[in-house]
Amino acid sequence: MNRNYTKLDASFYEGDDVVMLARQLIGKLLITNRDGGRCSGRIIETEAYNGITDKASHAFGGRRTARTEIMYANGGVAYVYLCYGIHHLFNVVTNSKDIPHAILIRAIEPIEGKDIMMHRIGASTLKHNLGSGPGKVTKALGIRVEDTGFSLLSDQLFIADDGFVPMNIIATPRIGVDYAGADAALPYRFVVADHPAISAKSFTKKFIA
Repeated sequence: MNRNYTKLDASFYEGDDVVMLARQLIGKLLITNRDGGRCSGRIIETEAYNGITDKASHAFGGRRTARTEIMYANGGVAYVYLCYGIHHLFNVVTNSKDIPHAILIRAIEPIEGKDIMMHRIGASTLKHNLGSGPGKVTKALGIRVEDTGFSLLSDQLFIADDGFVPMNIIATPRIGVDYAGADAALPYRFVVADHPAISAKSFTKKFIA
């Protein structure tokens, strides 16, 4: 892997447009240095959650709980929560203190440390769907709920730009948020179109991102 990259700094995470940031994360590298090795995956799918006005957000209406409190921190930390008591889902907290914006990382293309990632997910062969889905992202990269609040400016868990420019990014509605009513149709999910590792191949609406 080309190690010529620049770690995203605080100014990126403090941006006030969570939807724009979700798109800008497409093509970036999510990197971990832990538990026996270095792994990285290129981000190919994200979802934006727009804080207290977004019915799909955990912080909708200003909700503050022990789990969601980290969403109100300054941008640049991890928010990892359990889904169905099984899957650890990794989110990037953005914006300023007390503005609970977050971006879910839904899929990655494995780049570095593939053997380690395969071992973590119990795979004997490398397949395109190794990082296809937010639960697989965290399992492959060794990210856990205990990482909530972890600084993304660290050397153990961070996002970097290596100059890669993804082609054909599209926006679609988010997945699994039907409870959010009209907000479920917002084009807040970004994917590299037709990439084999995105988490869902079919959707009814597409928007040029």
